[in-house]
Amino acid sequence: MRKVYIAGHRGMVGRAILRRFERRKAAGEALELLTRSSAELDLTDQAAVRDFMQAERPDVVILAAAKVGGIHANNTYPADFIYENLMIECNVIHQAFAAGVRSLLQLGSSCIYPRDVAQPMREDALLTGVLEPTNEPYAVAKIAGIKLCESYNRQHGVDYRSVMPTNLYGPSDNFHPENSHVLPALIRRFHEAQRDGLDEVVIWGSGEPRREFLHVDDMADAALFVLDLPHEVYAANTQPMLSHINIGSGEDISIADLAALVAEVTGFKGKITQDTSKPDGVMRKLMDVSRLGGLGWQARIQLDDGIRETYAWFLSQAEIDLRSK
Repeated sequence: MRKVYIAGHRGMVGRAILRRFERRKAAGEALELLTRSSAELDLTDQAAVRDFMQAERPDVVILAAAKVGGIHANNTYPADFIYENLMIECNVIHQAFAAGVRSLLQLGSSCIYPRDVAQPMREDALLTGVLEPTNEPYAVAKIAGIKLCESYNRQHGVDYRSVMPTNLYGPSDNFHPENSHVLPALIRRFHEAQRDGLDEVVIWGSGEPRREFLHVDDMADAALFVLDLPHEVYAANTQPMLSHINIGSGEDISIADLAALVAEVTGFKGKITQDTSKPDGVMRKLMDVSRLGGLGWQARIQLDDGIRETYAWFLSQAEIDLRSK
């Protein structure tokens, strides 16, 4: 029986990955799934992570735990973002190795790429230029996670892999009005405007930047696809110190068009205006997913369908959750 530890199972991505493993287990695969909440296991605590790994000795570790947020959160709490993410990565990756874990999958972010990188962003663009200042501390931490995995592979012969997803959305997303990413923030803003009968919604920035979005269920499928690749296939399609794989839909949309789509889904009929005093961030972020496509995986959930599903989840559950935030 294979013992799998999913770090961050209560987050949007971790929940989706856990659901995939639970389906596999229900279908007959011999799996023991390990999870711990942040209250049960503080991943920034080296001794606690060491004790957990030594006691449980998983066969596979999925590192989906991270401190994440949008532009506002990254600008406001840069020390928190770099410290907590570095500590999580160092503790989980090193203590997994110390406990004999041979297989690990680390989830990163598209913000690892330089601000002015050519689009779509190829894996080999990593460390070729200056990062976007608004989320540089988080990006540095996620780059360090990649290099940790690669360095342990080189020195110790383990099989630690990294995937870099584009902007994710879906059930269990964070809908906080200031600390969430753009799509869930828009869903909440347009929902509240429609609910309250407002005739205008203001969105941050010019509306011109283009972003790529991937449903979290597609992300979970892709992550396990990469995890399951035979070692020789993974090695043949990567390099020892350039081993991460992009995960995305391969398509992007302007923030203005995204806002219009969210307005349609939520039933908002009023005016959409832009607050140009707010930062845009980088003007375009689109992943080059040709490596993953060449290996045989592609996204299946269309953006409009995914937003409708996410909004339905929001209506059924998030209103209750938001009262406690």
